[in-house]
This record gives sequence, C-alpha cells and structure tokens, in this order.
Amino acid sequence: MMDAYNGANMYETILVTLDGTPSDRAIIEHVKQLAKLAHSRLVLLHVADGWAARTYGRDAVSPEITEDTAYLETVRAEFEAVGIPAQAELAYGEPADEIIKWVKEKGCDLVAMSTHGHRFLADVFLGTTASRVQHSISAPVLLLRAK
Repeated sequence: MMDAYNGANMYETILVTLDGTPSDRAIIEHVKQLAKLAHSRLVLLHVADGWAARTYGRDAVSPEITEDTAYLETVRAEFEAVGIPAQAELAYGEPADEIIKWVKEKGCDLVAMSTHGHRFLADVFLGTTASRVQHSISAPVLLLRAK
C-alpha cells in the first residue's frame, strides 16, 4: 500500500524523553514500532535533575550523571541495533523546563513521553512534567501511561 503522505515523513524526528526508571520500557517499546513504521530518527533526552545537575549544569560531575550517560548510551544502542537512527542527549535542571527549551530550540515532529502519576507532592501543585510540556509546545505529544 502506498504511503498516504507520498513518502513525506510525518514524524521525521521524534524526541523521546527518558527518566531512567523502569517506566521508560513502555515508551521505548512503543517508539520502536512507531519509528520503524514512520522511518523516524530519534533523539533520546534525559534531564539530570539531582543536586549536582541543578547546581552545576553541564559542569556537574556526579555518580548520577555517569549513570545517566551510560543508560542513555545503552538505550541508543538498543534502537541502533534494530536499525533506528538515534542520538542521546543529556540536559540539566528541571525536567519540564529543559524538555520545553529543547523542543523550542531544536524542534521535532513528535515528543514521546511516559507518564506515571505524581512523582512528588509538588507535582500536584505545579502540574506533572508531561502536562506542562504538552501545554507549552506546538509539536504533538504522545503520552503513554507506564504499566
């Protein structure tokens, strides 16, 4: 069957936000299927939000950042192994702010993120990362509830 978009790629670049928890599995598996169908390239973004990351940003050195970098590389390799081009990026600070900033500066065709309720009591008052991102960018957002 011919592609309805005449070969144009609707989701050329998909930003996949990962938080480094088991809830990432759901979005990783879902995006694998989607990226194959849509011939997408992926950007895997994790926002390091521990004390060192929030305080020192790119200059931060901590076990958290070492682990985050290794984790992102593992997930990137997993996508590459099934033929999906992927790059990994680490940002530093408040997750919603950094995701919104990334999308506004670099652009993408879809943001894919998993949601898992409220991480902190503050989320109840500030709105979850997912809903803040969704209401602050113009790109479509795919939200997948973590199992």
